[in-house]
Amino acid sequence: MRSIVRGGVLAGAALLLSACGGFGGAQSGPAPAPAPVPATADGPAMLGEPYAIGGVTYTPADIPDYDEVGYAGLYGDERAGNPTANGETFEPAAISAAHKTLPLPSYVEVTALDTGRTILVRINDRGPMANDRLIDLSRGAAQQLGLTDGVAAVRVRRTNPPAAERAQLRAGRAVPERLATPDSLLAILRTKLKDVPKPKPATVAAPQPVAPIASGHAKPGDDRFIVEGPAATPAPQAPEKPAAAPAATGGGYVVQVAAFSTEARAAAAAKTVGGTVSRAGKLWRVRIGPFASDGEAQGALGKAKAKGFRDAVVIRDR
Repeated sequence: MRSIVRGGVLAGAALLLSACGGFGGAQSGPAPAPAPVPATADGPAMLGEPYAIGGVTYTPADIPDYDEVGYAGLYGDERAGNPTANGETFEPAAISAAHKTLPLPSYVEVTALDTGRTILVRINDRGPMANDRLIDLSRGAAQQLGLTDGVAAVRVRRTNPPAAERAQLRAGRAVPERLATPDSLLAILRTKLKDVPKPKPATVAAPQPVAPIASGHAKPGDDRFIVEGPAATPAPQAPEKPAAAPAATGGGYVVQVAAFSTEARAAAAAKTVGGTVSRAGKLWRVRIGPFASDGEAQGALGKAKAKGFRDAVVIRDR
C-alpha cells in the first residue's frame, strides 16, 4: 500500500513539473507543439574552392567557433526564386542569410548591437559580394531582428541548434528569439566594432558580382561546367548589342569559361571577360573565341582566370 502511494506521489510530481516547464520558469504552461515541418534533414555541408571578387580572395572554411562583429546588409527581393549557392531557392521571407566563407548550410546567432536582440539564422548562400559587410540577411531575417534598410552593426556567432529548430528554418519559418544580450557584453562588442570600417548604405541595390556555387567535394575542376563562377562588376559602358554565340570554326580553339543556370548571370559574366553566351541543355555557356591557335587561346585563358574564373579551360572547337 505504501509503495502505491509513493508511486502516485511521484507521478503527481512529474505532472506538476511538466506543467511548470520553460526556460527560467518564464513559461507558465507546457510548451506548444511545434508546427509541422518537412522531415528532410540538411545534406552534407558544402564549402567550395577559394574564389576572388573585386581583387579579394575568399577561402571557405569550417570554423566551429566562428564569432565576429561587423555590419549586416539586407538581401534584396530582386533575387527571389534564384538558386542559392548550395542549390536551394532563395525565398526573401525565409529566415536565411549569405556569408562569404562559412559552410553551406550553417546556423548562426545574429545579434543587433544597438538593441541586443538575437535571432537564429540559416546561412545557405554566398555573399555579400560588396566586400564591406559581414553578412547579408533575407528580408524575413531582417524583419525578425528589427532591421529595416541600409546597414546595421551585428555580432555573428556560429551555433549548433537543436534538430527541431533546424527543421523550422529549413521550412522558412522563424524560431523564437534568443535571450537579449546583456548590456555589459554589448559594450564589449561595440568596442570591438570600432576597428571595423562602417560601409556606406546603398540607396539603390547595385548589381553584385556572382559568387560560386559551393561544392561538396572541393576539388579543382569537379564542377567546372556547373559552377557559377565569380565575376567582377564591370565598369559602366555604352549600351551595346547582346553578343551572339560565334559560329563553329573547324579546327579553332575556344576558352570554356563557365556555365550558368540563368541567361542573365551568364550574360554578366560574358560581359566581364568579353565572351559570348550560348545555350547548352539546361545551362547557359560562356565562351571566348574562337582562336586560330592554341597560343592565342591560352592568352585569353589567362585573362579569364585573372577575372576569377579558376576552372576555365581551352578546348578544341571541332
